[in-house]
Amino acid sequence: MLTFDILVWLLAAGVAGATAYSGIALIGVFRFLKMRPTPGGGFTPPVSILKPLCGAERELERNLESFFRQDYPDYEILFSVREETDAAVPIVRRLQEAFPSVPMRLLVTGPPAYPNAKVHGLQSLMKAASHDVLVINDSDVRVDPDYLRAVVAPLQEPAVGLVTCISRGVPGGSIWSVLEALGMSVQFVAGVLAAWVVEGLKFSLGPTMVLRKQQVHEIGGWVRLGDYLADDFVLGQRITQAGYRIVLARYVPDHLVCNEALGDSLRHRLRWERSSRRSRPLGYVGQMFMHSLPLALLAWILAPPGNWPVAVLAGICVAARAILAWAVGWKLLQDSNVRRYGWLVPVQDLLSFAIWLWAFFGGEIVWRGKRYRVYKGGKLESV
Repeated sequence: MLTFDILVWLLAAGVAGATAYSGIALIGVFRFLKMRPTPGGGFTPPVSILKPLCGAERELERNLESFFRQDYPDYEILFSVREETDAAVPIVRRLQEAFPSVPMRLLVTGPPAYPNAKVHGLQSLMKAASHDVLVINDSDVRVDPDYLRAVVAPLQEPAVGLVTCISRGVPGGSIWSVLEALGMSVQFVAGVLAAWVVEGLKFSLGPTMVLRKQQVHEIGGWVRLGDYLADDFVLGQRITQAGYRIVLARYVPDHLVCNEALGDSLRHRLRWERSSRRSRPLGYVGQMFMHSLPLALLAWILAPPGNWPVAVLAGICVAARAILAWAVGWKLLQDSNVRRYGWLVPVQDLLSFAIWLWAFFGGEIVWRGKRYRVYKGGKLESV
């Protein structure tokens, strides 16, 4: 009986921690909303956009086209594929014909030299880049014409070594895609904002990474990242260790979910979680406080009848979670899908908690159809 009581009060402590986490993330929401875009003025240095590609992902042509429509005076777009037969190649060629005024190149890089094939592509792209300022983003990102001006402007401060962005999850047609997009918008972004409030940004996010070639050279080049799964996290970590600041831009791009089937979505989300667990073991345990609803439900179910303090605490925790989901998804991201599918947020929260627990067991992931093992620090090895 004593052991059971201890469990209940440990859960109550977890619920209290989850409520505090929601409060911290809400502070991040208000702080972000009060931010004003960095005034660019006349700071529009020439930019090289680097985009490693692999296959024809969902709505790839529309995503890439958005980068050809930038309201920016001088930029080039460089794409890379591993082989000429890649399904993305015809799409890139069509865009090249449709936008002849935008300087563009397509590189065929051959087999990757590192476990992380994206890093291999970035290494080749940077060598070919004509400009010092690099804008790196994933193929599943879509932006508006003012994107480049917004994300490049913070680099006018020499102390800023990298600029990154939170993003808005955009689902496809399946329920699994919707749940994953909700996770991006109302859970992942909340976690980024909480970290931003507590310790500032010491990592970057794959949907947007803006930096100078100088910073890449100072951290030892792309070769230093080739063995890691979370190259964006490690890049930001190394930039911070080199003495530079990482800035969160006011701009919010769209991040399309490309996994429609349940199996694909679960593999993708499990890859995220296992990468996080191996990269930041203690931080991953601390992510327990991000799972407000499951903790509150467990505490409420297990609490003995009449234990009203635990029941009240669980209710406050669930209310704080609901407010945070609304504030991040609707107020900050202005995500119409959060309003449309908001009733599914509890389902997403329970699914996310199950995947978080699952990631504690085993160290293998599937990425681009290949199986890898993730080791301490987030290093990859092909199985």
